Amino acid sequence: MGLTLPPFVLGFAERGPAWADWVRGLPRLVDDVLAEWDLTRDGDPMHGWTALVLPVRTRDDTPAVLKLVCPGMPDGDEEEHETLALQRLGGNGAVRLLQADPRRRLLLLERLHTRDLTDVWDIEACEVVGGLYPRIHVPAPPQLRTLTSYVGRWTDRLAALPRAAPVPRRLVEQAVALGRTFVTDPASDGTMIHGDLHYENVLAADREPWLVIDPKPVSGDPHYEVAPLLWNRFDELAGDVRGGVRRRFHAVIDAAGLDEDRARDWVVVRMLHNALWELEDHRDAPNGDYLTTCVAIAKAVQD
Repeated sequence: MGLTLPPFVLGFAERGPAWADWVRGLPRLVDDVLAEWDLTRDGDPMHGWTALVLPVRTRDDTPAVLKLVCPGMPDGDEEEHETLALQRLGGNGAVRLLQADPRRRLLLLERLHTRDLTDVWDIEACEVVGGLYPRIHVPAPPQLRTLTSYVGRWTDRLAALPRAAPVPRRLVEQAVALGRTFVTDPASDGTMIHGDLHYENVLAADREPWLVIDPKPVSGDPHYEVAPLLWNRFDELAGDVRGGVRRRFHAVIDAAGLDEDRARDWVVVRMLHNALWELEDHRDAPNGDYLTTCVAIAKAVQD
């Protein structure tokens, strides 16, 4: 039976010419890789934000998933670095990599369950993620870009925001000062961090209760990882934003054994960088609710 691409994957074509070319060639690419790697399809196709994911079985009938990522995306090196990260972890706290072709952005992965941490009580979910941090935060391979190389550029752009920007100037100046301090701190680089570790990037598994997926790794600081657990599932905190944010924050840093002050400072930096990107991407009509969320989280971890 021929491959029917999910509507979401077909929609990748609207992102630009490279995406459109890749989508057109996907059915042929899938056929080629199945033949080359001796795989058989074993279920309906799934997808991530940048990838087609196919349940398959290997030659020895092992269940797996084949992940195919568009190689023409602007940050396409991330998936090559995903391969490096998963190779470095060797299945310790993370999905196991079975085979890869980084040039074509192909990964054959251990098959996990589809259940993630989205429906787990948020405090328990934060404890799960915090418990996984020490296992996945290992010395960074030399190929990874450094966190400070990004943070330096983002902080300079944040400093250039006009004073009339719809975010508190005090927080902007605080995040700029903290960001510049982090950039000069050797401890801000050197550890392989996931980069995008939120509730949907931890899946239930058979060999362990929970395993991390989809790293976007850089050589950075483990304390940088906390903020996504605060801004995701934010609507659940309605009525007690300050208390809810602080409970999550302390749950994850306690489970991980992180330094409270350093983690707090990175949250402030990340939330103001998020606000910066919203202002840059939607100069004429930024999302006021999103900016409010960024500010509320930055304040909550400090109050």
